[in-house]
Parts: sequence; structure tokens; C-alpha cells
Amino acid sequence: MTKLILIRHGESQANRNGIFAGNFDADLEDRGMLQAEKTAKYIKENFKVDAVYASDLKRAYKTGKCIADELGLEVIPESQIREIHAGKWDGEKFDVIFEKYSEDYKIWKEDIGSSRPTDGESIAEMKERVMSAFEKIAMNNDGKTVVCATHATPIRIMQTVVQNGCLSEMQNIPWVSNASVSIYNYDNGKWTAEVVSFDEHLSDLRTNLPANV
Repeated sequence: MTKLILIRHGESQANRNGIFAGNFDADLEDRGMLQAEKTAKYIKENFKVDAVYASDLKRAYKTGKCIADELGLEVIPESQIREIHAGKWDGEKFDVIFEKYSEDYKIWKEDIGSSRPTDGESIAEMKERVMSAFEKIAMNNDGKTVVCATHATPIRIMQTVVQNGCLSEMQNIPWVSNASVSIYNYDNGKWTAEVVSFDEHLSDLRTNLPANV
């Protein structure tokens, strides 16, 4: 069995400024670095970690490196656990997306499992990408505990697949919070959830998502 500890990156400049980051390479805010440091300490105190992987986008990579440094490990970059390729939405403010691409964004809000950002990657396509990557990481680290620093949508997809087996109920799965800890176990080709979006260790550094995300 492999224990996969999924960490959403700390608060980014895009989070702070109401921007849909996607593959737009937003950096961490100072608050986001503090969140990453707290999560790194929590991981060190509670788990024996064998490897740390991270999306190669700055906000996730820096979160993963913070954890790896705390554990005395190297961070392994993995582009396949990036956030969604959001096409014309990348780097745009949510309010602008709502105005310019209202039809596509309405589907994102109301039926995200069936959605595709304008000229971008669909959630269904993303599911194949990230779930294959998580499975590969798990299989390559059989019997170990692995941290993956990634993004909100990959973690939401994982939770949806584990809980429902398909994407049709994804709109009912909440986003995980910045620098939160979600734990999934992989055994004989099957995923099970152990913890979802744990962030009590962040105390007053916890962040809430705006309603229009």
C-alpha cells in the first residue's frame, strides 16, 4: 500500500488577487509561504515520508520544496499534477471570466465535471492526466509514504473519483483549502480516502475561497 499525502499549495498571488491561475505561473504570497512552513512542520511531526513530488508551477513547487527541505529530502518536479490548462481563462480575474466567457463559466460553476475552460483542457481530460500521474507515483513507491504538492482541482478530482467513481457529482465536492492535507491510500489498484482538507494546524493562517471561484 502507498500512502499519498496531497498538499494544496499555499496562498498564491493569484488567490489573493482573484485571478484564475490555471497554468499561469503565480508565485506564493508571504502568507502562502508561512502556510507552507506550518504544513511542513505538521508533516514532519506526524509522518515518516519517503519522497516529495510537486507540480512544477511555482506556487506548488515552492510549497513542495518547503516540505522537502524540512524533511531533508529532494523535491521531484512532476508536470502531470499541474493545475488545469485553462486556455483563455489563464491569468484572468474571475470577474472578467464571468463577463467575457459567461456560458463556459456557468458550466464550470454548476456542472464542473462536464466543463472546459474556454479553449482549454476539459475536466475529463484533466482527470485522465492527474489520476494517471497519481497512480504512477503510487505504483513507483509501493509500501511508502509520499507527499505530492499540487493544486485545488487535481485534489478535487481525486476526491470525486474516490467518493463517486465518476465526475457527475463533482460540483458537490468542495474545494480544499490552501496548504491543507488530504491523504489517500493506494492498494491493489484501488484508492481510499483517509483525510480530506485537514488544515487545523494552520490556525489563524487558514484561508477561505471567495464565492465566485
